[in-house]
Amino acid sequence: MRHTSHVFGRRGLLRCGAAVAGSAALPFTFTYHRVAKAAGYGELVPDPEGIIDLPPGFSYKILTRLFDPMSDGYRSPGLPDAMGAFPGPDDTIVLMRNHELGVLDILHTPLHPEQQAPPESYNPGTSGGVTRLVIDNATLALKSSNLVLFGTLRNCAGGKSPWGWLSCEETTDGKHGYTFLCDVEADRVQMPRQIAGYGRFKHEAACVDPDTLVAYLTEDQGDSCLYRFVPTDKADPFTGKLQALRAVEGDEFATTDMEVGQVVAVSWVDVDDPTPTDDSVRGQAQAKGAAIVKRGEGIWYWKGAVYVCSTNGGPAGAGQIFRLVDGPEGGTLELLARSEHPDILDHPDNITMAPWGELFMAEDGDGDNYVRVLNQAGEVFDFARNAKSDSEFSGVCFSPDGKTMFVNIMFDHLTLAIRGPFPEFVPEPETTGDESDTGAGTESGGSSDGGVAPTTGAGTAGTSTTDASSTTDAATGGALDDDGGCGCKADAGAPGLELVVAAAGALGLRGRRGDAERDSQG
Repeated sequence: MRHTSHVFGRRGLLRCGAAVAGSAALPFTFTYHRVAKAAGYGELVPDPEGIIDLPPGFSYKILTRLFDPMSDGYRSPGLPDAMGAFPGPDDTIVLMRNHELGVLDILHTPLHPEQQAPPESYNPGTSGGVTRLVIDNATLALKSSNLVLFGTLRNCAGGKSPWGWLSCEETTDGKHGYTFLCDVEADRVQMPRQIAGYGRFKHEAACVDPDTLVAYLTEDQGDSCLYRFVPTDKADPFTGKLQALRAVEGDEFATTDMEVGQVVAVSWVDVDDPTPTDDSVRGQAQAKGAAIVKRGEGIWYWKGAVYVCSTNGGPAGAGQIFRLVDGPEGGTLELLARSEHPDILDHPDNITMAPWGELFMAEDGDGDNYVRVLNQAGEVFDFARNAKSDSEFSGVCFSPDGKTMFVNIMFDHLTLAIRGPFPEFVPEPETTGDESDTGAGTESGGSSDGGVAPTTGAGTAGTSTTDASSTTDAATGGALDDDGGCGCKADAGAPGLELVVAAAGALGLRGRRGDAERDSQG
């Protein structure tokens, strides 16, 4: 078992036993309105069930496993990836969940062997999509589950928005490569709502500034760009201009070479053809001087800033975390942290900002994978370890009240809910943009306040580990159609797609992708 207390020094992420003393010399500090807790949440306690190690006082519940029956007659798909949690009616949580499935992925599909693809499918020959879980906030009981989007491809990440869940395709095969808007109230599969304005490229994640309705999007390529979509009018938030970030100091600036604490002035260049038939969006942007990011992945909007993860960035190729402060004409990009060695932070992927102001990072690295935390003092510590396999974590997010963390163990096809002595906070009224203009009615990401310092209680020595069928005491530890108003494009068929059933990976016999595959596929 590994638990370390780290700080981000001037040269990156450094081991430090005296985290408080080390943080005093940092070239920057987070300005979240809370007091850092140097010890984190405590040493991880081995899980007797061998699923996930957590700090003392924390417990988890398995919400779904592969092929669990869903309320709509389909079955829970495999390879759960990014997720977003929204407030539901009657004290429920609505959890929207991507599934990064390929072409006719019969080993993980939500379809029973006798079922045909639903008529609402974007492409009936592909298996990607989104499911919706409705969870009782008091008991974490799963009240219902259903398919919302089907027939997309490699639904990797995405993000919360004022209009619902954004699900992104991490591919440009055939008719794919888009972002789709999913209704958090949909209790059955919907017609796809494709947002063409957000571009056609190898998408990873997305977030939206709830005040300006500007969307920010990452791209999972070794030479990717960081994008924003600026609506022409807030009343029509999906019509506008796709742009890529450019460093003012020079063309094709390499963000991987930035030092911790370095701040770069940025502007934006237009992408002339955001939906090309080939994978040329980043090439168009870089021809105009756009900056280069080494595999942009997780992204999160919180309190006026955008937090961005470069999974392969930095001198060790093991990850960077940026903060973008944007404005109408430009802004600044700051490197908050970088990993000097995979033992410290190993390829952070999905990220989420806890409502009280700690950045939770899900790893997609080699060997043991962790959920790690970066706090406002620049300290990094372990929160969870995958004790079941070497699969990556994915989908890390918090319930709107901050009491529950959700996360997936992707290649084991598990979705977990985690509770324990998280810091308390006082939420702000939710901000979702001008609802009278946009029809927004759901919570947007990152709008809660972290204004109250957390409690430091370590919790009790016992944790409870449960799924739908058993309870175990861990004594040692703790859609619109194609003219539906979303800038939708109509495509006929999916040319050039191949049947993808990759033997060991599709069977879940190995926990994660190797380096070469991760570099090419994300």
